[in-house]
Amino acid sequence: MTIRIGNAPCSWGVEFAGDPRNPAWRTVLKENAEAGYTGIELGPVGFMPEDPAELGEALAEHDLELIGGVVFRPFHDPAAWDDVLDGSVRTCKALAAHGAQHLVLIDSISPRRAPTAGRADAAEQMDAAEWAAYRDRIAQIAKMGAEEYGLTVGIHAHAAGFMDFEPELERLLNEVSDDILKICFDTGHHSYAGFDPVAFMKRHIDRISYMHFKDIDPVVKADVIAKSTGFYEACGQGIFCNLGQGDVDFPSVRQVLLDAGFEGWCTVEQDCDPTLDVRPMDDAVANRKYLESIGF
Repeated sequence: MTIRIGNAPCSWGVEFAGDPRNPAWRTVLKENAEAGYTGIELGPVGFMPEDPAELGEALAEHDLELIGGVVFRPFHDPAAWDDVLDGSVRTCKALAAHGAQHLVLIDSISPRRAPTAGRADAAEQMDAAEWAAYRDRIAQIAKMGAEEYGLTVGIHAHAAGFMDFEPELERLLNEVSDDILKICFDTGHHSYAGFDPVAFMKRHIDRISYMHFKDIDPVVKADVIAKSTGFYEACGQGIFCNLGQGDVDFPSVRQVLLDAGFEGWCTVEQDCDPTLDVRPMDDAVANRKYLESIGF
């Protein structure tokens, strides 16, 4: 088994490229390398330079490989298609320029779904026509990424979007060909949604192309679900704790990957609130040490 461990700018609180609270992109690269990671995600397109020469030089300076990038846009909103397409094309171009492999598609948070994050039984569902159009938008971007840019495209379930719970994720996988769409599996979001990450991995390991490692504090999870707390407020309350301190069984995650002969990247994504008095570097180091302690 050859698994490489990376990290992502969201672990430094970077969710949106234009957020004035973001740390400098060079700081993220430097601290990521110093914490012991050999790869980094792009973060939201526009956070890191889109000039390949500038970013390439900085990656080389820290001996880092660009792993992939996330399109976190409102696939659920047909009126936002231009925004989705812009983010997708720019991300594809950036990844291709640096030889990165993984394009990750995430339906961003919807006001219609935000109050029911983690509560599948209460969440609003799309009707048949809305679902079909939504699925087709995801498939169009997946096809572009796979066929025009040669990327491995993975769908990523995310709390408070319309691709959140296990049944809708499996429905999408059944309706879109695995030739163009794989799974970027996030352990923490699957737990947040109320499902068993290890059981899902065992059923779908052949389609999982990329892993996001995230852990969930079960006490915070229970509280934010009971109170219908918003996603970013939950981040501020520490729902995504350090790896090994929450309810995700990472030794079993490792065993599923080992049994399947999984090869490739697993990326730590510990979404945090940049306004809090936290030191992302400390968490990055602690997470790397934990993964080493269980054999990664």
